[in-house]
Amino acid sequence: MERMIQITPAISIDERDLHVDFIRSAGPGGQNVNKVSTAVQLRFNLAATQTLSEGVRSRLKALAGRRVNAAGELIIEARRFRTQGANRQDAIERLAALIRAAARPPRRRKATKPSAASKRKRLESKRRRAATKSTRGRAVRDYEE
Repeated sequence: MERMIQITPAISIDERDLHVDFIRSAGPGGQNVNKVSTAVQLRFNLAATQTLSEGVRSRLKALAGRRVNAAGELIIEARRFRTQGANRQDAIERLAALIRAAARPPRRRKATKPSAASKRKRLESKRRRAATKSTRGRAVRDYEE
């Protein structure tokens, strides 16, 4: 029985596409963090997945940034909670949130023209700046011998 993780109504990921490793966590927790591997490292291979369209995949890669390694794997580390189960669920939810954000296509920019007042203001500031700079420079001696 394959288990699918529902991200959006149109996107779901097969749980077999996720590779989960349990690693030792750092930080507070006393001796517990030294002997129990509760942190989760979730790997999702962006390059090999068939469930995401090319547009979503490229936006997800851009959103993830440094979390995508050279092999094309998106790596999410979760160590917020004290149990493996909670950290695993947290990592899956963070992956789902990233995919949801990547699934929204970027809004198209509407081309606008600067207003007449803003053009006037820009040109006036340029004139003031030019006048300030024109007073600088070497002094010209104007004398006769």
